[in-house]
Amino acid sequence: MKILQINASARSVGSNSTRLANAVTARLQAQHPEAEVDLLDLSRHPRPSLDEAALGALFTPADQRTPAQAARVALDDQLIAQVQSADFIVIGVPMYNFGVPTQLKSWIDGIARAGVTFVYTEKGPQGLIKGKKVYLALARGGIYRDTAADSQVPYLKHVLGFLGMTDVRCIYAEGLAMGADSVEKGFAAAAADLDAVLA
Repeated sequence: MKILQINASARSVGSNSTRLANAVTARLQAQHPEAEVDLLDLSRHPRPSLDEAALGALFTPADQRTPAQAARVALDDQLIAQVQSADFIVIGVPMYNFGVPTQLKSWIDGIARAGVTFVYTEKGPQGLIKGKKVYLALARGGIYRDTAADSQVPYLKHVLGFLGMTDVRCIYAEGLAMGADSVEKGFAAAAADLDAVLA
């Protein structure tokens, strides 16, 4: 059994979303002591953006790729293999300007590959990454849960579901930029969420 934890904060130290993701992973480890943890810190190991060179590499047949193109595709192959081998996926998600961090978007671009992690069929798209439990550890300075200003959760549930990961659960720590009392309340609410989703 394997837990993949993805820290998407731009901060490698002192990140609230990483703190929350660590708590989720610790709870999963307590429930599954045999589980191996695979940690991907996107601040320390950022993934390259999806640019013209990357698209060229991806759309070139494998036996015709240059060494540089093969190396670029191999970076995404590694990300896909990590996800495919995981049973649980924990993603620490801070809110930056009402969206997901660019680091997380680059990771999503890396694992979303037609013919590998999803296919188009006569009945529409079909995700190929199945049987995973995904936990979103969401840390926000303000309070956005279940409001129109929360663009993160609908987007992440949609794109992960598109890839086949439909079992997505959310743990929220909000109000973290609204004073010490609000921080305490935010993490208390996150602890309650964690109890509820991992009872």
